[in-house]
Amino acid sequence: MKNTESDVAVPAAKSEASAALSLLSASAVRERAHRMLALALDDKLPNFRIHPDKMDSVVDLVLQTTREAYPSLDVPFHSRWRHFVVNGDNRWTAIANRVRWPDPASRARAEFDLAMVSVFLDAGAGPTWRYRDPKSGAAIGRSEGLALASLAMFEGGTFSANASEPLRADGEALASLSVNDVARGLQVSDGNPLVGLEGRVELLRSLGKLVVSRADIFGRHDAPRPGGLFDQLASRTENGRLPAPVILSELLQQLGPIWPSRLSLGGIALGDCWRHPSLTTDDATNGVVPLHKLSQWLAYSLIEPLQTAGIEVVDIDGLTGLAEYRNGGLFIDSGVLAFRDEKDAQREHEVSSALVVEWRALTVALLDRLADGVRKRLGLDAKSLPLAKVLEGGSWATGRRLARERRADASPPVKVISDGTVF
Repeated sequence: MKNTESDVAVPAAKSEASAALSLLSASAVRERAHRMLALALDDKLPNFRIHPDKMDSVVDLVLQTTREAYPSLDVPFHSRWRHFVVNGDNRWTAIANRVRWPDPASRARAEFDLAMVSVFLDAGAGPTWRYRDPKSGAAIGRSEGLALASLAMFEGGTFSANASEPLRADGEALASLSVNDVARGLQVSDGNPLVGLEGRVELLRSLGKLVVSRADIFGRHDAPRPGGLFDQLASRTENGRLPAPVILSELLQQLGPIWPSRLSLGGIALGDCWRHPSLTTDDATNGVVPLHKLSQWLAYSLIEPLQTAGIEVVDIDGLTGLAEYRNGGLFIDSGVLAFRDEKDAQREHEVSSALVVEWRALTVALLDRLADGVRKRLGLDAKSLPLAKVLEGGSWATGRRLARERRADASPPVKVISDGTVF
């Protein structure tokens, strides 16, 4: 009996879906990033050359930056929570300590709410935008400014559906956010423009709609809210322990539909995945490079709320470095990576371009090498100095420092056209 077209299509669709799911993990990001690095070391990439002999000087720079910020090397994790601290004033802790939480899970849900909306608003601010902090009077730009603005919005109940409970983000409220709501909170004006404002608002709206539609995941305890993901993750623990890569996998699988239309495979949205001609495979994922920058930034930012709630997060180094412009800029500005065509430094590049995908993947792999070099220099292992601490200590701050030294506006060395949902 002959197979019909539909008989053949079903296994093919299942195969594509299985291939798609294989890309929704930190291990896939790391494996393909290191394959890209291997191609670079063989001088087989179209856009960048690599100079590995310069890595020792990068290790020196990162160690210098780390020791200046953390003389005792007691480095916290790289996460959104660092940006809520201003001159030693921990703004979120001060707010949270004034609340009588019914139980640790209630605080964790609120912290999940805050981390998720804040990270989704944190996709690069551009060189000119500033947030005028009412408490200090300082004009603060980039990630730190976006963090303080989002915290003020959260404290003021911008994302809550219940005026009597401001410290929450409800799916219903997020789904109906207006551009004006967010522009007001972020102090956006003609004289204070923010790159990708509409894209961020649409991302939060999509998050709200998804949360409302998946009450089985996000509404186990009360009204559907992003913080309901805490209960989902708590259900994945074994003996009170949760591997960090599970956090990312849940984020990628549960929140996949909120991302703008990009690549999909087997009906599954792939999120921060892009094509590069040099990355070949023999399956349906041929040419696809997963990066998952914002989702991994969020995964790192959910570790501390889980720990505060009594859950032990393990295998933190199972996550990867972040494929973003400060870490990536570090390797270009230090000379580890060099444009094949020097004119590419002046051109603008789409985030989907092979050049940007190549740069971002190389960044992930080089961060692993950097972390190994820093640990070796300090005589520490991955348990005592996980990648999350190298990033914070670390690579991100050094990348920013080099950008400030080399360009008046501290812009990254690659000019990326972004929609506010990637960087």
